[in-house]
Amino acid sequence: MSFTEKEFLQAKHRLEEAQARNRVKERSARTHRLLQEGAILEKAIPQVRQMSLKQLEGYLCSLIK
Repeated sequence: MSFTEKEFLQAKHRLEEAQARNRVKERSARTHRLLQEGAILEKAIPQVRQMSLKQLEGYLCSLIK
């Protein structure tokens, strides 16, 4: 394997690692956002705490229609 091929492989691996780190950051940001939105929903409509997910979905859909 030549020096140029090694450099290319190293650059490719660095890029893949950077992309993996970005995916982790994006997933973490999404999780954080979903938790915050859920907390806001519970604060605004306290009765959603006793609803199943299916009931909550139906309730929210009925509000939109």
